[in-house]
Amino acid sequence: MKPRRLNRVAAKPHRSNRAAVQARFLWRVLARLVAAAVSLLFLYPYLWMLSGAFRSTRDILSAPLHLWPEHFDLSGFSSIADVGGVSLLRCLVNSLVITGASTALAVAVAALGAYAITRRPTALAFRLLRGGFLLSMMYPYMLLVIPVYLVMYHLGLLGGYLGIVLFLALGPIQFFLFEQFFRTIPPAMIEAASIDGANEFQVLRLIILPMARAVVATVAVITFLLNWAQWFPVMVISASPDTYTLPVALLNLNGELGTNFQGIMALAVITTVPPALLFLLAQRQVMGGMTEGAIKG
Repeated sequence: MKPRRLNRVAAKPHRSNRAAVQARFLWRVLARLVAAAVSLLFLYPYLWMLSGAFRSTRDILSAPLHLWPEHFDLSGFSSIADVGGVSLLRCLVNSLVITGASTALAVAVAALGAYAITRRPTALAFRLLRGGFLLSMMYPYMLLVIPVYLVMYHLGLLGGYLGIVLFLALGPIQFFLFEQFFRTIPPAMIEAASIDGANEFQVLRLIILPMARAVVATVAVITFLLNWAQWFPVMVISASPDTYTLPVALLNLNGELGTNFQGIMALAVITTVPPALLFLLAQRQVMGGMTEGAIKG
């Protein structure tokens, strides 16, 4: 009788452990279902916009909450071929050129500035420059448009790509992302390269930047997403419809298309699909680059 009692007592912890495992499994399933429901809730407006691009305006007004169109209609894309007298293809090219050039310039300037400040952190000029970056993060972005407009006016850069690119390339976020990573690099590695005869630019180009590929990709993706959505600085500094981007064209649709909701949805899809695809393709790289400095530190 005693061995049987011992076996029964020993079986109780086993059953309790199995019940705990089942409870944790149920909680995980419930948590994932809740996360899926919340994700669908946030994705619904985008799916509705995507569906509205292929639905007629009458269909949108008669059944506004439906996602699947009864009849696929592509007339919304043809109705926005010209926006305010400017070709939609021209606006798309402007967005790609301005966003791509400003992203490349922002990455280059931020990398050079962050490396210089990291190498000379006690220099008074670099400390003032870093303080200026911190101060600019607290300054409202929109208030910079007027002084920048005056500067661009006196330099003769209004109405062209260069003025827009220079303004969109300004940003302290890129600088601090690079600085966070550069501070994790051992100084002995840079000193060893300097002893071998490499100058500062060669150290940055041949040693530091190859190690910071994840950070470079992160800064590039974030800058591209931010600059792609800019409309107010572009509309102010461009001073010409020939340099309008897709967000500016989307803004002008409110007065031109009126109640052509299908055309508005179609242009909204064209405007949002490139950055959405870029983020989906590079989201792992972006998340890894954001924590690169913290992991190495």
